Amino acid sequence: MSILFQLKRNYPFSCICIAIVWALSLTPIFPETPLDNVDFIDKWTHLAMYGGTCSVIWIEYLYRHKVADKKKLLTWAWLTPVLMGGLLELLQAYCTGGHRNGDWLDFGANTLGCTLAALTGFAFCAITKR
Repeated sequence: MSILFQLKRNYPFSCICIAIVWALSLTPIFPETPLDNVDFIDKWTHLAMYGGTCSVIWIEYLYRHKVADKKKLLTWAWLTPVLMGGLLELLQAYCTGGHRNGDWLDFGANTLGCTLAALTGFAFCAITKR
């Protein structure tokens, strides 16, 4: 069985969240909304997208495993989404034909979202003795 098939079967919601993040990150143009007037709405969106995605990864992992392997969780539920966020910012900067911009502050918001989700996950593991 291939690794991708196993990931889709064992972590379907995580895969869906990751696909949504990729699609939203590489969509050329978004329509204007009333939320465009909110200060730093783009950064809040990045924080929510990556925090939510990392939270879903944590939840699915903890659902599937009775004992949490903290090294695996740190790698797959924090580091990998952070690196994905950096890759997507580079792709936005260099591969979207000027329709999207890569932004270091977006990358910082991505990392902060992942970090908050990981801290919450580690706190949950400590409370439940996993």
